[in-house]
Formats: sequence, structure tokens, C-alpha cells
Amino acid sequence: MTNTDITTERVQADGAVVRHLGNWTTAGRFEVRARRGNVVLDLRSAGLPAEVSVELGVYRSTVKLLVPEGAEIDHWDLAWEGSGRVKDAAGPTGEPGLRITITGTAARSEVRINRGGVAALSAMLTREYLRDLKQARREGRYPTIDDPARDPRPAKA
Repeated sequence: MTNTDITTERVQADGAVVRHLGNWTTAGRFEVRARRGNVVLDLRSAGLPAEVSVELGVYRSTVKLLVPEGAEIDHWDLAWEGSGRVKDAAGPTGEPGLRITITGTAARSEVRINRGGVAALSAMLTREYLRDLKQARREGRYPTIDDPARDPRPAKA
């Protein structure tokens, strides 16, 4: 796959909270721009490529990445201006899988990595999850925001 074949998703948050949860994309490249905002990107979908690139341009913002347990995070090329850091309390555990490269600049900002159960809980504590629950109940399927890798169709008895 060449660089021209990779789809790019652009996310912008100026003084706002922007959440993209569940199976929202199959892109392999993300551009995040935020000023005094919060961005939540769910990267747990089975439809994502094995290597994902996230380019940041954030100022006084928080970027939260919801990733699977075994995801490897490379933030070596992320430039910091002022204070800030990448918070990844758990680190990769289990089967190695998704590789996420974070580049760009972060000024007085923070990147939080949530894995596994913490990522599911973080997604479940949103209005989007409640909406997904109601819609899933009406359609007779499982919700997908808490676990995007799960098949939304219930098993036939």
C-alpha cells in the first residue's frame, strides 16, 4: 500500500469536545487539530489497518486514544512545546497488534492512551453510548461503541 492509498481523517476541536467512537472509520491516517479542546478517537475497530498514523497539532488540549490491549504506541517524533506528556499507564499487554505512530506538535497538551477495559469504560461513559444502546435495542442488535470489534448481530438460536 502506498501513501496515496491511505485515507486521511481530519478532526478539529476549537474549544469543544469531539468524540469519534465505535466503528467510525477505516482510515490509516488521522490529522488532529485542537485549541483548548478535547478529542477522543476510538482506534479499536477491526477495520483499521495494522499501522495507523496520528499527526497532532494541539494547543492546551487533551487527546484521548482508545486502543486495543496489545497496541504499540510510538511517540518518539512528537514535538513538545512547554509542558505535556503521553500518559500510558498500562503499556502494551497481550498479543501485539495495532501499531500507532504519533507525530506533530503538542503545546501544553496531553495525550492519554486508554486500553482494553479502561477504553471500553471510557466509551461507555458518554452520551453517544447511551444513544447507541437505544438504537441497538430498537434494531435488535448489540451496541458497538463499547466494543467495536464485536459483531453487532445477535447469534441465531
